[in-house]
Amino acid sequence: MTIRDTGSEIPAAVKKAAPTHFRQVHIARAADDIAQQVRQQITAGRLTPGARLPSERALAEEFGVSRNTLREAVRSLEQAGLVELKKGAHGGIFIAKDNGASIAMGLLDLYRLGKVSPRQLTEARIWVEPIIVREACRNATAPDIALLNQNIKQALAAAQANDFRKKIALHHEFHRILARVAGNPFMLVFVNGLIAVLVEFIERIGPGDNSNYVFASRRRFMKHFENRDAEAAVQEMTQLLEQFQKVYFPIGIEL
Repeated sequence: MTIRDTGSEIPAAVKKAAPTHFRQVHIARAADDIAQQVRQQITAGRLTPGARLPSERALAEEFGVSRNTLREAVRSLEQAGLVELKKGAHGGIFIAKDNGASIAMGLLDLYRLGKVSPRQLTEARIWVEPIIVREACRNATAPDIALLNQNIKQALAAAQANDFRKKIALHHEFHRILARVAGNPFMLVFVNGLIAVLVEFIERIGPGDNSNYVFASRRRFMKHFENRDAEAAVQEMTQLLEQFQKVYFPIGIEL
């Protein structure tokens, strides 16, 4: 991978590179040290999301390493979701604004490598959803409730049109809405990761029709949710997820 060194080509109007406080590296695995220094500056708040780093040439000189070593470090940071590489006259190395995608990809990798089983996935959802539902029930506004009800209507229309993919996508979006309403960004990132694995799992086992109990459960859930009865809403959601687990994993069956 080659990072374009735009250097003096970048117009003056373009956002200036963020000030850095790097030191030259003196260890055998210099790329690891570089990546660690960048992480430390992000943690310290010196490098913020969207900040543009100096050019590849400038960074290599500041760290006292070759450009190949610098590229190796940047590649590892990119794979970790901490930096983004942009091409063109306004390109360069930027601190990522959102690394949620890297977390979802990490969960997917664990699933693909067999480190996380589908049953463990559904168990994790059963454990996490009650926390989300309780907080969402506490925080929900009238527009939030309207959005959830609209989602159910759209999912029902998709089911009636036999549009399986759209129906499933809307079911998953229902859980994302709840996570957003809960108000903790980490929970949304975690839910997105679980859903990413779930989508791949569903594609493996093929489509199924769960409309007969999902929509009835959604209506009961929303009644409790609108009444601010968090415990009843949690119970309804948990029962639905447990039903999913029974359907996906009959006793003694594991994919």
